[in-house]
Amino acid sequence: MRADRLVSLTLLLQTRPKMTAGELARELEVSERTIHRDLDALSGAGVPVYATRGAAGGVALMEGWRTQLTGFTRAELHALAAVAAPGALDDLGLTSALRSGLVKMAASLPALQQPALEYARQRLHVDASSWFPEREAVPHLATLRDAVWQDRRVSLTYRDFEGKPSRKVVDPYALVIKADRWYLVASTGEDEPRVYRGSRVDGARISPETFIRPARFDLPAFWKEWCSRFAEKRAQYEVTLRLTPEALEALRKIRPRAEGSRLDAAPLAADGLKTVVVDFEREAIAFSQLCDVGSGFEVLAPEGLRTKLLKLATGILDTHRSATP
Repeated sequence: MRADRLVSLTLLLQTRPKMTAGELARELEVSERTIHRDLDALSGAGVPVYATRGAAGGVALMEGWRTQLTGFTRAELHALAAVAAPGALDDLGLTSALRSGLVKMAASLPALQQPALEYARQRLHVDASSWFPEREAVPHLATLRDAVWQDRRVSLTYRDFEGKPSRKVVDPYALVIKADRWYLVASTGEDEPRVYRGSRVDGARISPETFIRPARFDLPAFWKEWCSRFAEKRAQYEVTLRLTPEALEALRKIRPRAEGSRLDAAPLAADGLKTVVVDFEREAIAFSQLCDVGSGFEVLAPEGLRTKLLKLATGILDTHRSATP
């Protein structure tokens, strides 16, 4: 509804010093033309909003002006009641801070809204933890967190995907957690921000030197664009497999978020096997995950992977034969 959007627009401008029309449009998921119409409506209603042009321009409220529209809608109360304490907060040592913050927030609600919050809390619970301990260790997360919070440069020792180490000094902009994996968004100061996987940081030392964050850097917008680019240029390593139903099910459990429709669509041959093409991204991933499948599959292509698996199987068989009493 437009009334809700106008309230959200006012509160956004109240909590952030200055935003462009494009940033407001992305935040509220509308067009820039809609934002301009909404700003005209706010101005007509007496809200002291103004816009400035130029590279450092944007939309802002008159300094010192604040709205009293701080009550919560029913949907907002339901959303707040569902806030959980995922592993990310444990990693950062902020679980107790979240709990105390929610208690303070509940206490600050108008008396009429406090029962509604408890009502929702007893009817919806979000458990963000996994059944299985698959979280990656990030031993230098506390150091990275401090560097991000203090805008301090940090010296990194970082391993790439192949395990090759490198050392660099970066400006750490932010930490992001995606699917239980931590990432550092940082720049060397001379290039565009890059993304570093937290578990591959083998060393981190905070520098006494500070840095100035780019005024226009917007973390949610950057992350959305980076994920889109990553998906487009993601490495491909396609493997043609012939699998028994048991092996196919094992592969499905190992890769629960990938290839599901392709595995289902593959026709079942007369011998009860399926032939499918699976994208494992890299040879090392394919080798590791197929070893986890164990048996019931044959690699038809590429030949290099087939040879590696055959060499491993032959070596294991020879070792166990020689060790047999």
